[in-house]
Amino acid sequence: MGPLAISFVGLGAALAVLSGLWLLSLRLRDASIVDIFWGLGFVLIAWVISFLVGPTHGRAWLALACTTLWGTRLGAYLFWRNAGHGEDKRYAAMRRRDPNGFPRRSLFTVFGLQGVLMWIVSWPVQAVLIAPGAAPLGPIDAIGLLVFGVGLAFEAIGDAQLARFKADPAQAGQVMDRGLWAWTRHPNYFGDFLVWWGLGAFALAAGHPWALIGPVVMSVLLRRVSGVPMLERGLSRTRPGYAEYVQRTAAFFPRPPRSKKG
Repeated sequence: MGPLAISFVGLGAALAVLSGLWLLSLRLRDASIVDIFWGLGFVLIAWVISFLVGPTHGRAWLALACTTLWGTRLGAYLFWRNAGHGEDKRYAAMRRRDPNGFPRRSLFTVFGLQGVLMWIVSWPVQAVLIAPGAAPLGPIDAIGLLVFGVGLAFEAIGDAQLARFKADPAQAGQVMDRGLWAWTRHPNYFGDFLVWWGLGAFALAAGHPWALIGPVVMSVLLRRVSGVPMLERGLSRTRPGYAEYVQRTAAFFPRPPRSKKG
């Protein structure tokens, strides 16, 4: 089986699971379950390809381990965060606008689209697993692992800080502006950004610069499409004091917060 065919098997596995989740979402009337699978879908693609090719190089094992760690943590966190909260307001709004057409629309624009996106974003991992390169692990891999580690820490610490903040009833309706959230309005998204550029470094070390399309797509999604812009539109309407927070806190790349007077 050729490299392209192996990659498409990974895509097929993700779409198959997502199709099953779509059917489950119709029964539950909750499309939010797709979000839980976002990180785990990358893990699935990586392990399916790993099963087909049998990783024999340290770089391949490193990419597989990092992907598994990132995706499993994210999936577990989203499962815990979303449990008992009902359907996400984004999907609920789509359902209200077109209740009869929502099942078909969600299949293609929610579940199917996420499957294709995770397949594209995961190209660095796929490339390393299918063709890990003859060169031994070296400085570029070390830089990639460092960038990945910082990103994972940013994401995990930011999620934990936000969870603690939301768990305090005294903070209800207020803006989270402490810890990492004082340095960037989206430490979790910035963490994802670093994670995928770190994984991209493994592909670069293996001689696959084309695979950096994956981190580029993830960066565009986070900064321009479904990440920062979508979340901030909602927060600007629902959080008193958010405009002031925007003025003093970096949108994405961390920096020291400005004074409240600034």
